[in-house]
Amino acid sequence: MTPSKIVLHKDSGDLELQFPDRGTYTLTSEFLRVHSPSAEVKGHGPGQEVLQWGKKNVRIKAIEKSGNYAIRISFDDGHDTGIFSWDYLLELCLNKDVFWSHYLDKLRLAGRDRDPDVSVVKLWDMS
Repeated sequence: MTPSKIVLHKDSGDLELQFPDRGTYTLTSEFLRVHSPSAEVKGHGPGQEVLQWGKKNVRIKAIEKSGNYAIRISFDDGHDTGIFSWDYLLELCLNKDVFWSHYLDKLRLAGRDRDPDVSVVKLWDMS
């Protein structure tokens, strides 16, 4: 489903997407960056995903249309290989809370953080 409206809010870095008969959604730059469909993030197959961390302050630098089915988003950390199809963007919008929760769980388990150059070292588990 093709969005009827795409707006980049420069101050916040949020991307607003409006889908006909589905509503309007807002995705942060960080959310889009860590859920990029690129091979750099998703890998080349199941189990090859690469956890993205330290992306809290990343911003969208540019957006360009990719054919009639997607947009390519360039981020200010240099990442620019993700082609976000309309279907994938809608999936991100509809499942944003679940995807975000899973991402935060993965960060915690890996001892990583959303902030750049910060990592958490687990010394022991008292449970």
